[in-house]
Amino acid sequence: MTRAYPADPHSFARPNEVVVRHVGLDLDVDFDAFRISGTATFDLERRTPDATQLVLDTWQLDVRAVTTAEGEALDFEVGEEDPVLGRPLTITLGAGDRVVVTYATSPEAKALQWLEPEQTASGKPFLFTQGQPILTRTWMPCQDSPAVRATYDATIRVPADLMAVMSAENPTERSVDGEYRFTMPQPVPAYLIALAVGDLEFREVGARSGVYAEPSVVEGAAWEFADTEKMIEAAERLYGPYRWGRYDMLVLPPSFPYGGMENPRLTFVTPTILAGDRSLVTLIAHELAHSWSGNLVTNATWNDIWLNEGFTTYFEVRIDEELYGAAYAAMLLRLGRQELARGVEQEQPRDTWLELDLVGRDPDEGPSKIPYEKGSLFLRLIESAVGRERWDAFLRSYFDRFAFESMDTPTFLSLLKSELLDPAGVSAEDLQLEAWVHGPGVPDNEPLTESDAFDKVDAEVARLLAGTASADLDTDGWVSHQWVHFVRALPLDLGVDRMAEVDAAFGFTASGNIEVATAWLELAVESGFAFETPAVDQALAEFLVRHGRALYVSKVYRKLAATDRGLARAREIYVTARPTYHPVTQAGIDRLLA
Repeated sequence: MTRAYPADPHSFARPNEVVVRHVGLDLDVDFDAFRISGTATFDLERRTPDATQLVLDTWQLDVRAVTTAEGEALDFEVGEEDPVLGRPLTITLGAGDRVVVTYATSPEAKALQWLEPEQTASGKPFLFTQGQPILTRTWMPCQDSPAVRATYDATIRVPADLMAVMSAENPTERSVDGEYRFTMPQPVPAYLIALAVGDLEFREVGARSGVYAEPSVVEGAAWEFADTEKMIEAAERLYGPYRWGRYDMLVLPPSFPYGGMENPRLTFVTPTILAGDRSLVTLIAHELAHSWSGNLVTNATWNDIWLNEGFTTYFEVRIDEELYGAAYAAMLLRLGRQELARGVEQEQPRDTWLELDLVGRDPDEGPSKIPYEKGSLFLRLIESAVGRERWDAFLRSYFDRFAFESMDTPTFLSLLKSELLDPAGVSAEDLQLEAWVHGPGVPDNEPLTESDAFDKVDAEVARLLAGTASADLDTDGWVSHQWVHFVRALPLDLGVDRMAEVDAAFGFTASGNIEVATAWLELAVESGFAFETPAVDQALAEFLVRHGRALYVSKVYRKLAATDRGLARAREIYVTARPTYHPVTQAGIDRLLA
């Protein structure tokens, strides 16, 4: 029996009646009007034989016509607007199973960021989409639920001096006339249909991997991502074959709101990971891991996002352990645990469950790090309970069995109990499974991680606090993870003079590593050092204007917003910074500074 699609609180679509199996896009990209326009052709399957309506998700789309493949007009209705979900597009079907929608986007489409030439490294305009979680409906009509998968092809026309790429089979050279054709033969959810247009060049970094970026960035990016092929091979050794053909990356301008977006075949990444020393490329391991957890087996609804992100965070560390060793992985686990502690402190208790309840809410407003770090920690607990060999066999089988399908929390838990825990003689009570999945915070049976590298950092922090000068600390050979831990371990009452001494010795204010810089600026704000030191205040403002990566700028804004003085300064900086941010980042900071 064909599996039923789950009820999705964030989609109007009714895929159990009529589901989209293939999408054909034929679109023009207009940088002058900030608009995409053209047609979307949908090949349908009637899962209910007598179904007469196709329902698609839209948000401020100008739907101009709906026809059959032969051009016969079909009746359609655009429904009432929901502030989160947009509007349903309900189409009355004829006898055929192909529908063509002619439409145009709004200049305010939340998935689209149109960058002016002065916002890019090349001095040419740039466009990129960001569809997760429910924003694809703002640039194309679709059944915008992660449980609904379709193949797609596209013809995209752009200015002749720019290049278009998609989460599909991509060109490596520019076309002469600005027309590009794409095919994605594997079925994907709508949120993974992605497009970018800009002054791009391509460099190969491995047999099946490469990088696209603006000309002044592409060589440095190719050097930074040199280990990509090794990461793919390590991931395959762990959990089976990579099933998407190529794994390429696109380095976006600084306003990209995320560290990375795991669009199949073409991961979108932030330029903030181009640290010049390959110290931040674990993010690539994370996005690559999504090729199994997320893209291959996808959360059924956004309430189940831990099945994407928790699994991927766990898998990311396993890839890093394969390549760089257990000591390196231990540092990542410890930093992740620090992030989880912060998340538990900041979120409402219900939002610290693994299975979320986002009904009536924009899923973009859900908890940031809980699904990632608590999910990963829970999987490590399972590994420790049943043994790594048994756990790895289960996980590989899981990816094989449910490839190109969706998964919800109850189904996964039932599978976990019957096919792993019971045969291993481990009970749900032994794991405190219910407390992990349907309870707040972190249960008391979490697995702990020791890190000799962090113990060395703690020893040097103790020496600093005992009076040793910063310049006399033993920091030779430290990697960026140790520096982040060092900064986080400094007390708020260190004092302006000692903060200045530490900064002079280690150059934190001027750090080009976004993780180190963020940790330092958070400390500088919370301790008051930023307000007492004009150079730090200036660097703070420049940081918030230069970067658009939501996770990191929101951390600094959150610290600023904690006091009246800081809130006033944050609002002052935000006047300049906000126009450079993606709508996703804008929405989050708007809420923080309201």
